[in-house]
Amino acid sequence: MLQPISITAIASISTLGLSTEQVWNNYKNNKHHITTKNGALISELSEEAKAEILKLKTSDLKYKALDDSVLFAIYSARQAIKQAGWKTENDFGINIGSSRGATQLFENYYDSFLKRDKAETLSSPTTTLGNISSWVAHDLQTQGPEISHSITCSTALHALLNGVAWLQSGLCNTFLVGGSEAPLTPFTIAQMQALKIYAKTDTNYPCMALDLNKSKNTMILGEGAAMGCLELGIQPNALATITGIGYATEILQHNVSLSTNGDCFVKSMTMALGNLNPGDIDVIVTHTPGTIKGDLSEVNAIKHIFFKRMPALTTNKWKLGHTLGASGILSVELAVLMLQHQTFISIPYLETKQPKKLQHILVNAVGFGGNAVSILLSK
Repeated sequence: MLQPISITAIASISTLGLSTEQVWNNYKNNKHHITTKNGALISELSEEAKAEILKLKTSDLKYKALDDSVLFAIYSARQAIKQAGWKTENDFGINIGSSRGATQLFENYYDSFLKRDKAETLSSPTTTLGNISSWVAHDLQTQGPEISHSITCSTALHALLNGVAWLQSGLCNTFLVGGSEAPLTPFTIAQMQALKIYAKTDTNYPCMALDLNKSKNTMILGEGAAMGCLELGIQPNALATITGIGYATEILQHNVSLSTNGDCFVKSMTMALGNLNPGDIDVIVTHTPGTIKGDLSEVNAIKHIFFKRMPALTTNKWKLGHTLGASGILSVELAVLMLQHQTFISIPYLETKQPKKLQHILVNAVGFGGNAVSILLSK
């Protein structure tokens, strides 16, 4: 990293709540937010959050045709820039991604097409992936660059990487980054079930992310979005500082491959650490989606780098499910909150090493095909 980057605000909407206070309070208890709907285990927004999204959707005639993935992004982006104190005249950049994009609209429009043999007028403009950043830019009235992309489940952390690159290039002074996902649709859930990675049993903890002794895959989909405000240098109002970034991609063996030893994670974490002693890392917020192979691969990579100096490991997927392209930035939110409150959030069904301090936290994400990202956050 040429210069450190400050995170001056972070906001989200998920099953954990609408405000930073709600989210932190829900992290401090041992309850998960996973329910069953139409026979499938999911993690969906609370009724309060759904009401806020409905209010947003009906606040502007143009917003009524937008997918939830776009509305989630608009909502959390508004909260983030309000926290940071940004104004529209700042012309900040925007990079927001999504793994699946407008899933509900795609399914609705395609169903309508099959019935009518004719596409609806707004079927194309409202389902393009560019919708997310362009509508957020419209809503916030910023004139900066706007970028949308999909790099599967590491999408949000790739957005963060891109924001860092723009800031360090000198082309922007401020950048809004994040991810949004609304995947709780019949076809999207069916796709995960077809891969044989989806949880089937509603137990005390249906998603057993990071549990290496599980005998079944336990991934569960969740919905939500999170946005972070990035500013160049160490700012006085920084919640945390980005002091290292890492990324790597594995050679594909098949469409969803990830090596047993997590080669991409080894490379991305090594790059993010830079010259920092691995023993100085206090916590790693893992990607671990709750699958047997995925969880083991990442832990193997961590063991390869840290040996006997293993940091404390945690994840939030047991609590809020896997939000695909938004998951990385929601993990960053957890890391920032732990740094702020100097409190480690453990996993109730695992015996976890308690860190003596919270100074440096590594956040991991990876997508189908082994495109890993690691972000080093420091207090």
